[in-house]
Amino acid sequence: MAVQLAPSMLAADFLNLSAGVEIVNKHADIFHLDVMDGILVPNLSFGFPVVDAIAKKAEKPLDVHLMIVKPWNYFQRFAKSGASMISFHLEAARLDGKNPSALLQELKGLGVKAGLAINPDIPVEDLYPYLQDADFILIMSVFAGFGGQKFIPESIDRIATLRKELDKRGLKDVKIEVDGGVGAGNAAALAQAGAEILVAGSSVFRAEDPAAACAAIKCS
Repeated sequence: MAVQLAPSMLAADFLNLSAGVEIVNKHADIFHLDVMDGILVPNLSFGFPVVDAIAKKAEKPLDVHLMIVKPWNYFQRFAKSGASMISFHLEAARLDGKNPSALLQELKGLGVKAGLAINPDIPVEDLYPYLQDADFILIMSVFAGFGGQKFIPESIDRIATLRKELDKRGLKDVKIEVDGGVGAGNAAALAQAGAEILVAGSSVFRAEDPAAACAAIKCS
């Protein structure tokens, strides 16, 4: 199965956001929207006004990655904004003693694909109790919070381990998404390990030819 490309709009030119939207509409598969609060991760990004603006022009699904504390407070609002996929961090659920399975089911009840994300320092095995409740798992291949970081090579083994566990459980419909330092140079290895959605920011929007960069990642 061919991988899906989800350019991260955080890396787009915010003075010409419509051009970035057009790149995704024409050359990619999914809009990846990183929402950061400066608490769970050490950075701030954007909120509802930007998501709403992108949604008005988007011809591809919106994938909202909530890197925030208490993400459940915003599930309904982002679903209303037009998100087709919403993920939250296992770390955020743990901070408040929330049951990730219940949160995933809450997302599904809103009619969106439900995702669970982890940073590179969280063992993939910590995800296992919740796999049956997720539509997708987001493996961060850099630490969440900033774009342009260098890809962590060990992420490939983490993806392969997770894919093996999903297959063993017969959860072949649960997709693996990977985010951080993704580009044409590692896309093939990530796909071979089991990733099906590749999030790419700088490698797309800061390329000399973003359309060619999209094609190179998808065809790697």
